[in-house]
Amino acid sequence: MTKPKLVISTGAGISAESGIKTFRDADGLWENYPVMDVASADGFRRNPALIHRFYNERRRALLSAEPNAAHIALAELEKDYDVSIITQNVDDLHERAGSSKILHLHGELMKIRSVSDPDYIETLDADHLETTPETRGKRGDLMRPHIVFFQEPVPMIERAVELVSEADIFVVIGTSLVVYPAAGLIHYVRPGVPIYYIDPNPAPTPGIPGLKVIKAPATKGVELLARELERGGK
Repeated sequence: MTKPKLVISTGAGISAESGIKTFRDADGLWENYPVMDVASADGFRRNPALIHRFYNERRRALLSAEPNAAHIALAELEKDYDVSIITQNVDDLHERAGSSKILHLHGELMKIRSVSDPDYIETLDADHLETTPETRGKRGDLMRPHIVFFQEPVPMIERAVELVSEADIFVVIGTSLVVYPAAGLIHYVRPGVPIYYIDPNPAPTPGIPGLKVIKAPATKGVELLARELERGGK
């Protein structure tokens, strides 16, 4: 029997409960740095050493974080559903929780890629976390964080649209629904497909038919979602 396709879009809110700081606060800072200094293409051109240092710090912080109950519950849903996760997060907590199909829209913290060839990517490990503007890959390329900066295209967005358009159930967890293009994915859901939005402070969602808001943090919200899916969404 074919499992229903459950497509889940996750944002910073799901990792916040694991101690990962959210990407951007109301004052435009990320870990006390101006966002455009550490997460833009212009920032990388201006000060690549700062960019490398910033993501070295983020990797060290990630090592001390663990998947929370929401990450683990999403992995467990694979028993009954064909689950695909589209995440705006650059951490690896979904992977560590056991989810098998994850699409990272904004890159991956534990990977670096060639400055000259964006398709050449290497994976870092706990013993080799730190990079500098002089870091070279195994084939000699200068390397940079495998992060999609502001002012750069989001290469995986077309695949994300495909996944959403195939969904039998669509879930949004822990995102403000204001960061595009990820925020626009909800508009590719087929008519009649149920949509769930889990967030303790959900954004306004006018004009989205079939949407049910679960106003809760990710850990509690995914627990409530799982119960509702067991009941057939009733």
